[in-house]
Amino acid sequence: MDNVTFANEELFTEAIQKSRQSATPAADADQFFFPGFRQTFIQTSGAVINTLVGGSGTPLLLLHGHPQTHVAWHKVAASLAQEYTVVMTDLRGYGDSSKPEGGPNHIHYSKREMGQDQIEVMKKLGFERFHAVGHDRGGRVLHQMLLDYPDAVDHAAVLDIAPTSLMYAQTNRIFAEKYFWWFFQIQPEPLPENMINATLEFYLKDHLSTQNKTPGAVAPEAFAEYLRCYQNPACIHAVCEDYRAAATIDATIENEFQGWKMQTPLLALWGAQGTLGQIFDVLGMWRERATQVRGNTLPCGHLIPEEDPEDFLFELNRFLHV
Repeated sequence: MDNVTFANEELFTEAIQKSRQSATPAADADQFFFPGFRQTFIQTSGAVINTLVGGSGTPLLLLHGHPQTHVAWHKVAASLAQEYTVVMTDLRGYGDSSKPEGGPNHIHYSKREMGQDQIEVMKKLGFERFHAVGHDRGGRVLHQMLLDYPDAVDHAAVLDIAPTSLMYAQTNRIFAEKYFWWFFQIQPEPLPENMINATLEFYLKDHLSTQNKTPGAVAPEAFAEYLRCYQNPACIHAVCEDYRAAATIDATIENEFQGWKMQTPLLALWGAQGTLGQIFDVLGMWRERATQVRGNTLPCGHLIPEEDPEDFLFELNRFLHV
């Protein structure tokens, strides 16, 4: 687990203890990472979504991945807020958003329902159209949003993912070994939930270590926030439901769009040191699903906004200004 490193172990321990001792740890973290942003909780049709808003200009929605929260954007939010109205949310089931039950066939964690949350959040903030960036699970939510709401997103960027159904279809032994949680967290409850909860801090740190290729990229305070949220058993169940949905109901929903390609301009960025591009033809896979695709690697691993914020900002701004 050497890639999840901190200045020293004392800083790591101190950040976790400070979070645990705070009466308002979420508010303290937001003030630390996102000064000037305002927090609001927005009721959608199926969840209550923790939302931060800051900056001014064209609206830009940022969707995090697993096992993180909106805090994953802390190295880029202030820069983006100089030009955009930045909206960061916790996906349903994650962070401080609500955690509904999965429902039949995990429907309430389908990327369709998770994406509907985001559309409703943006509408309640007054934004009918916007740019959007999704990392990891957030990118999968964004993918479904582009299918269900083709007129809502002007430009979309997906970070270190390829289409879920194609990744499952092209899975080989190497991918199964490196992304074992894709197959572990889809197992029937309560097996994965109980096993994760039994070694929760170790599981979280090991997961981030596997994905991270830039020592020191995950700040102690960010890890403390991820751990705080992950310590809620409802969160662990929710993230497993997210993965179960990806292997079941999401594939069924995607079949509704067979033969149709997304028209929204799409930027795909992935880490050159990560697993995705070593196994899959990332651009080729996205071009099977979208008509306007561009993209390239960045010199990092999976955690792009935390590992390589400078190159991410450069590529995103270049894309949004075309």
